[in-house]
Amino acid sequence: MKLNTLIARGRTAEIFAWQEGWILKLFYNGVNLEDIEYEAYLGRAVHATGLAVPAVGEIVHVNERMGLLYERVDGIEMVDLLAKKPWRVFHYARRLADLQSEMHKRSMGEEFPSQRVRIKRKINQAGALSSHLKFKVNQMLESLPEGDRLCHGDFHPGNVLITSQAEVIIDWMDATRGNPLADVARTSVMILGAAGSTEISRHLVKMMARSFHTEYYRHYFRRNPGGEREYQSWLPVVAAARLSEEIPELENWLVSVVEGG
Repeated sequence: MKLNTLIARGRTAEIFAWQEGWILKLFYNGVNLEDIEYEAYLGRAVHATGLAVPAVGEIVHVNERMGLLYERVDGIEMVDLLAKKPWRVFHYARRLADLQSEMHKRSMGEEFPSQRVRIKRKINQAGALSSHLKFKVNQMLESLPEGDRLCHGDFHPGNVLITSQAEVIIDWMDATRGNPLADVARTSVMILGAAGSTEISRHLVKMMARSFHTEYYRHYFRRNPGGEREYQSWLPVVAAARLSEEIPELENWLVSVVEGG
């Protein structure tokens, strides 16, 4: 079967234009059907909450590979708009906080994946952590409260599409049922880690990322006051979990956050 335009290529799949209103996420050989079904389940469950997220279609077989259909959303990633319009940095930071606040109003049932289980597994998989630090952060994790709210798990400006009608949140593979403050801490670790390491090389971009984070943080807690101290306790825990992702340029920064916790 001849495929339409290639839109993007990622670690596990290629994205192609499909029939009107849909795109095809065509997975590379080696991706399990079970993992694709899990992704479809997450996407449908999140879509059912009423958030602005792409609808999920059926699983298809194309050219001896498995694919998943998604509603097509024509928009620009928030991170790209930040690069084009840096003077709007505070506006986009507040919008990111608004979108996350709305997400965190949704509660999920016990059948939805557990944030605590996900974080604990990632901590124990982090090769850069000593046994002592793993024990320390696992104890910290156990002392922090669980939750039942929808958490994205990878929420940053690259996962928000700006369309002519609204902002649409994409990439829900790490979605869990859990504590919103852990989700906010995860966003902080991603943004501040990029600014505090060689992941961002240009000095001015580092400064913009830190300014973006400061406004994001302030606006989220203006909308959701009272959790600032607990949020601080989550930072070393989620930094430890991020080490399992084995991003070399972030390793030293993440370990320093864990050790300082």
